[in-house]
Amino acid sequence: MRAEILSIGDELLIGQTINTNASWLGQECSKIGIQIVQVTTISDEKQLIKEAVDAAFLRSDVVLVTGGLGPTKDDITKYTLCEYFDSELEVHLPTLQKIEAFFAERKRPMLEVNIRQAELPKKCEILENRYGTAAGMWFTQNDRVLISMPGVPYEMKGIMLEEVFPRIKERFVLKAMYHKTILTQGLGESFLAEAIKDWENEVRAAGLGLAYLPSPGMVKLRLSSYQGIARKEEINAYFTVLEDRFPQYIYGTEEDTLPSVLGKILINNKNTIGTVESCTGGALAKSIVSVAGSSAYFQGSILTYSNDLKKKLVHVSSDNLEKFGAVSQQVVEQMAVNGRELLGVDWCISTSGVAGPEGGSEEKPVGTIWIAIASKEKVFSKQFNFGNNRERNIEMTVLTALNLVRCKILGILSEKN
Repeated sequence: MRAEILSIGDELLIGQTINTNASWLGQECSKIGIQIVQVTTISDEKQLIKEAVDAAFLRSDVVLVTGGLGPTKDDITKYTLCEYFDSELEVHLPTLQKIEAFFAERKRPMLEVNIRQAELPKKCEILENRYGTAAGMWFTQNDRVLISMPGVPYEMKGIMLEEVFPRIKERFVLKAMYHKTILTQGLGESFLAEAIKDWENEVRAAGLGLAYLPSPGMVKLRLSSYQGIARKEEINAYFTVLEDRFPQYIYGTEEDTLPSVLGKILINNKNTIGTVESCTGGALAKSIVSVAGSSAYFQGSILTYSNDLKKKLVHVSSDNLEKFGAVSQQVVEQMAVNGRELLGVDWCISTSGVAGPEGGSEEKPVGTIWIAIASKEKVFSKQFNFGNNRERNIEMTVLTALNLVRCKILGILSEKN
């Protein structure tokens, strides 16, 4: 079954609102065998909506429309769809009663525009919205279905889960699908593809779908089967091969995060951790404490953005700072070693670099980052260059540091790595 997502709203086009609805719909639809073939975002204009629906019906069995069902004059989706499906509006009594109860419970007056929200097309099946006042609508035309829902995310999700998905499962024969995703850190998309090309050839020859899903600092690999869970074990076996070959890069599956994976490892090993940060400005510590229960292993962080504080707080030597500079192996290792003792932790991560966009030199261009990890036995450090984007540099430094300490604790990272 093929479906298209049609997102309506000027706020989406100008970037004022991020289209999280399309992302959620894509994920949830794929779980039950609905293939999303296109996502289209358009303005609140009658003709554009009609043209988009025409085009979507040529490609898809179902069109999922979000947005434009509010009470204000710029919300024209309902009126446009009523015209498109050659219908008329009439007051839907259950919806009107629900709207009246909604305002009565909140002791607020109900305005004429709110009453008009109960006026719905005669030719549609009404989808109850238990979380707001705008009902959803299910239209059928020539074996094609259009489902219109409000753009408010929690209202849309409620209608999809409680009204739409049950009807789709009842009325359509869905092709079973199974997905599994593994998460990698440390190799860019092209380098990863080169490293696993023999494995990829086997996977594709077996009739499985493979997708590379890159983002700053990490790449997701998703295997898909249209035979449902019948090929679950086969997919698991393929991923086990990769995990055995590249344990330093593969850190989890599905919704895992590096901070949560690291947290579990620290708890299992009864270890504690802390950070001494310069170029990351506390972002590394923030990432670690984003996990509930992180107080069981995270002791604290020392933020030493200036050279003066590097000397005062973690006792970096003036000689090293003057001879090698703050962005150097010598300084970052001192930060980690001394920080571990000061914080009283088993593991200490330190970062120092040129995040940019200014401050680089020919010897140390923007994006030059040093990361060090100190344990009781030894200190490990490595230099990276992540490019010239400040936010990306900080984000990639955090992810790389977390993965490095994960590998060190598990013993899967040698000094040569």
